[in-house]
Amino acid sequence: MAGNYTSAELSVTVTGEKQDLLQIYADQRNLLMITVRGLTDEQARTRSTVSELTLGGILKHVAIGEQDTAREIVERDENAEVDLAALGDAYTFTADDTLDHWLSAYRAAAAEFERVIADIDSLDELIPQATAPWTPERQWWSVRQIVLHRLRETAHHCGHADILREALDGQTTMAVVSEGIEWPDDT
Repeated sequence: MAGNYTSAELSVTVTGEKQDLLQIYADQRNLLMITVRGLTDEQARTRSTVSELTLGGILKHVAIGEQDTAREIVERDENAEVDLAALGDAYTFTADDTLDHWLSAYRAAAAEFERVIADIDSLDELIPQATAPWTPERQWWSVRQIVLHRLRETAHHCGHADILREALDGQTTMAVVSEGIEWPDDT
């Protein structure tokens, strides 16, 4: 797809708006995976800024979020509530966590999410959202809105991750993506 930063490939065959949405989302996932490429597990646990966030914690968080969202679309639980206890550990890259594990989990969650979206009859289908202290009333989102929310969430965390990686060792994602490109001289 023109406009992608990476050679993102979908795990499903879709067309039209589904393809457009899933393609740009896959590209965003790839950017996040580029950001953690070449790190050790210890580096993934390192706080490189004043933030509590770590690269491993961000990867873990988006993988869990994608797994949960696919399940939410399939199960459509009108009584779902956000599990606040589970949220506490979602950003923590523990001593038992590894990049290999969470990269594999993220890829598997991405493939499952793409399959779920491919199988949906219409992006206009409404899905009940879990209630939470910040959204106490049940909301119903279209599948389109859910995909866009996941895309926004991933892009948001890509920005965090890029800053954390640059503070860790100077690498930026866009420098990796544009490696080897001949840029015009600005002089």
